[in-house]
Amino acid sequence: MAQYKNGSYLNKSDNAAYDTKHAPGSEAPNAGIYRCVACGDEIGIAKGHKLPPQNHHQHAPGAGKIEWQLIVFAQQKK
Repeated sequence: MAQYKNGSYLNKSDNAAYDTKHAPGSEAPNAGIYRCVACGDEIGIAKGHKLPPQNHHQHAPGAGKIEWQLIVFAQQKK
């Protein structure tokens, strides 16, 4: 589970980007922390980089399919 020390650096958001599940090897639409829906493994990734492919992130049989979901969005100032 993602952790933080200072909550004043985080904002609560109901952005639809948090609801989308992404396939292994797809491009990350946002920079941030993504979590595997089935096993809870987390990764940090830059916007536009590829999420771990199917052959990189493996599950035990019966654990469910690999899908990545955004849990923390890194927002850049413009």
